[in-house]
Amino acid sequence: MSDETGASHPGLLPDRFKQAAKPGAVLLRLETTQSREGALDGAWWPHSRDISAELPSLISALTEHIGPIASIGLDAGAWDDVPPRLVVDGRSVHIDQHPVGDDTVIITRGDRDHFSLLVVPPQASRDAALAAMARAIEGGGTDSAQQILIATRIGSEPPAEAI
Repeated sequence: MSDETGASHPGLLPDRFKQAAKPGAVLLRLETTQSREGALDGAWWPHSRDISAELPSLISALTEHIGPIASIGLDAGAWDDVPPRLVVDGRSVHIDQHPVGDDTVIITRGDRDHFSLLVVPPQASRDAALAAMARAIEGGGTDSAQQILIATRIGSEPPAEAI
């Protein structure tokens, strides 16, 4: 895939997002085809488990590419101090705190348009995280978030600080 155009894989975000592994960058990949046939619609690699610090940049990036976000569903037990809502770019986004699995977030655009994103654990190595993110956006992929994390050996890795 070309770094800027995505020409060799139409419908996917450019690889520059994959290469943005630096502090403050939103590490997000989306399958943006109309069919959305896979089990997952994309992947997100947050820098920490501080949801109030991580969600605003994710919401801003998603809004830029798919439109306004109404709510985000996540497993509150997997994050630090989850508020009931956040105001991002002047818009209120409701946070549904249900046990959807700490390896997934559900993004709702409008009333009923849901996007399921793999959440790569913050401690994952760069190579494993990027492999998991690429696998999550494979067209027609049937692997669950948990299966992808197991296949890419995330979760069995030591924390990044220990490496």
